[in-house]
Amino acid sequence: MSIVSVSAPPAAAAFLRRFLVCVGWSGLGLVAVAVVLSDFLAPVPAGATHIGPLLSAPSARFPFGTDLAGRDMFSETLHGLSVTVAQACEAAAPAILAGGLLGFMSAHLPRPAGLVLRWAIGVLAAVPALLLAILALGLIGRGFAGIAAGLAVAPLAFMHAFDRAGAAGNSVYAGYARAMGVSASTLLRRDLAYEFRDRFVSSAARAFVTVTIVLATVGFLHFGAEPPQRDLGLMISDATATDMQAWWTAVFPALGLLILILLARLAAGPDEGARP
Repeated sequence: MSIVSVSAPPAAAAFLRRFLVCVGWSGLGLVAVAVVLSDFLAPVPAGATHIGPLLSAPSARFPFGTDLAGRDMFSETLHGLSVTVAQACEAAAPAILAGGLLGFMSAHLPRPAGLVLRWAIGVLAAVPALLLAILALGLIGRGFAGIAAGLAVAPLAFMHAFDRAGAAGNSVYAGYARAMGVSASTLLRRDLAYEFRDRFVSSAARAFVTVTIVLATVGFLHFGAEPPQRDLGLMISDATATDMQAWWTAVFPALGLLILILLARLAAGPDEGARP
């Protein structure tokens, strides 16, 4: 067997991974453009009722049909996508900073302190993020759904970053560096630089995926955005009363949510699972 035949599969797999990541980020870029231009692309404002016949099927005039209140589903889906993306971006920030960055820093604390902190955060991480988000919303109010989702996902991000930083600190390289007199602060700066260079983008995309799922579920349960600023989760929930006779009221918001999550997951890359 030649060297070419042995090395070709890994090279092809690496190319496929890079291609899928590019597809994910390109798709997210298009989503961002649609969100920024949503007020221009949407024919009617968010929440405008009696724009057309009630529960009208998709047609040339209404490509996504209308809902029970006569709202244009195409416009509503665009506006709902905008609300979902805005909340997810707001939620990803605390998930990354309060979770990932603190987890990384905690792994470089003295070992007893780091393990105690990891245990304490691990207790929170054992609670489903959805329940933590609902609890946070009860404390800070529905107007802060993005922050609540970010704080709910932060324990998962903390654990993931802590374990990854701990593995790097126990590596052969780190052992040699300490034996040669390299200070702990120097190792911390070095590991932090590599963390941002190699992991930040994929970690941010994974956090975006997780908070989007939490936000959509919270919205579906009517704990998130309030009308007329409906997110995709709330739109799907509102469609449950008519989805059997008017499938388009639920299908198009669900497709928008599915595409958004799929693109973000592709952008995160295939490694290390779907958690932030």
